[in-house]
Amino acid sequence: MVGIPRAITSPSAQFPAKTRLLLPAPAIATALTLHRMARKAATTVTAASKKAATTASKKAGPTAAAASKKAATASSKKAARTAPAASKKAASTVTAASKYWLLKTEPGEWSWSDQASAPGGVGPWDGVRNHQAMNNLRAMRCGDRCLFYHSGAGAASRRVVGVVEVAREWYEGEDGEATAGGAVDVRAVGEFQKPVGLAEIKKAAGEVEGMKDFALIRQARLSVMPVPVKIWDWICEMGGGFVQDGEVEEEEG
Repeated sequence: MVGIPRAITSPSAQFPAKTRLLLPAPAIATALTLHRMARKAATTVTAASKKAATTASKKAGPTAAAASKKAATASSKKAARTAPAASKKAASTVTAASKYWLLKTEPGEWSWSDQASAPGGVGPWDGVRNHQAMNNLRAMRCGDRCLFYHSGAGAASRRVVGVVEVAREWYEGEDGEATAGGAVDVRAVGEFQKPVGLAEIKKAAGEVEGMKDFALIRQARLSVMPVPVKIWDWICEMGGGFVQDGEVEEEEG
């Protein structure tokens, strides 16, 4: 005699009462197994998702930190490069603020003696007509120093005899005045112990840096020209220095 399966008497959400009364025991077991498998799979997927999210977060953390560190390093390096460049530019500006020049004059018109004997040693440097020379005069600033150069017909008379400095920058005088075409005022600073001749300067063209391109050699007719620092130092050294206005030269004993 075939037995009648027992019905499940306790209701559940997964198996409604009406269904439980109709299902045999094997069917119930199969349904429970499928239910457990579904729950286990859902739990596994949730855990996997959580693990993946955690891994991604951990991975993103170091990556973001590395990117931030790299950006900071690059910014620091750029700042380090910019600082010396700014410093170098500032140094160049300071150097450019004080320049050296050479002024040519015919001693029969205006000599070193005329300059030194002028009131306060100050006199206008006028009568320049060459466009390049005038531009050089306009570029002068108060305090700039200039080599005082005697030009002339004889080679022996062409020489640097002293140093003057700019006392007043470019200006234009009234009509009829010598300075009407524009001038700068210069003040006598000192006379060289020994004049430095043009022949001596030319001879040093292969020894002193920049001398070959010095305008005194390359542009014989230019009356106002800039002087590179190394050439200025060399000429002053060859001239034995100069006695500044008001100083008394010491005699060798």
